Amino acid sequence: MSAALSHFEPPSVFFDRFNLPGRGLVFQKDPLHFGRLKCKIPLKIQQIFLSMRPQRGFKTYNVLMNVYILNLSCKDQPGIVHGVSGFLLERGGNIEEAAQYNDPDTGLFFMRVQFTSAQNAASLREDLQKFAPHLSLQWALYEASKAMPTVLMVSKEGHCLNDLLFRTQSGLLPIEVKAIISNHRDFYQLAASYNIPFHHIPVTSATKEQAEAKQMEIIEQEGAQLVILARYMQILSDKMCQHLNARAINIHHSFLPSFKGAKPYYQAHDRGVKLIGATAHYVTADLDEGPIIEQDVTRVDHSKTVEDLTSMGRDTESQVLARAVKWHSEHRVLINGHKTVIFK
Repeated sequence: MSAALSHFEPPSVFFDRFNLPGRGLVFQKDPLHFGRLKCKIPLKIQQIFLSMRPQRGFKTYNVLMNVYILNLSCKDQPGIVHGVSGFLLERGGNIEEAAQYNDPDTGLFFMRVQFTSAQNAASLREDLQKFAPHLSLQWALYEASKAMPTVLMVSKEGHCLNDLLFRTQSGLLPIEVKAIISNHRDFYQLAASYNIPFHHIPVTSATKEQAEAKQMEIIEQEGAQLVILARYMQILSDKMCQHLNARAINIHHSFLPSFKGAKPYYQAHDRGVKLIGATAHYVTADLDEGPIIEQDVTRVDHSKTVEDLTSMGRDTESQVLARAVKWHSEHRVLINGHKTVIFK
């Protein structure tokens, strides 16, 4: 039976290959709903599948084979794909998904590889440290089964916060929300309903430095690999932006720089815009000018009221931010200077 478990395959193929009860069955979502099957599944087989129950949001049924994601970049040169695939093959790796991009403007090569291997992460990282210099690789190795520890920051508009919490609870985002930080108390009850710690940290011009120090303390204590500004309406200091480099995502309306300041949708309505949209980007010291991850627009016309524009804009913001968070937490986003490469 150990030979069967060494393969990464859906249960229906498993049954067919070993001529077990349940041959030819197609599992729609959860292969562990034995009660729905018309044939009797041997107890030993049930126990095997129960031990392989996938974590929410992930597609693995195998506890003996680890699933990894390797992201890398380097100067474009012959032999990169051959070298990387050979490296994985020598360690018993099986490539499940691979994507690559050669930027003609910078001469840089980017690659994302999802693979399975029985080798543990620490050992793989040691081997990669030795292998990478041969191709001058910048690389990062991730364990696909681990949800990304995340801290959410919000002010008084909760549409993005509420959307992210619901998607996470529903298993649609591979993140684990460790804490919510806000400069207002408005959403402490929402946080409590999800059993997530809520930290109220007021921010004024006089207390900004101390407030950010407390925020960073929470972020580091929670081991957050991602910080999401879910309509957090305070400008982060250069120091905090640098500390959160490539791990903080912001969302804003796509009117910038056309309609700055308060009530942008009121300004847009007054000007009779025909498109409204949203942009999700990485946070940098250059306000709202970090590498863009995702954008979208919604068409409007003269019949739409300010309230219509605001509602439609909030929906767009929530969807754009959710996609950006999903791609980042699945390690599909590689930064390319002031731009991003996204392997969807």
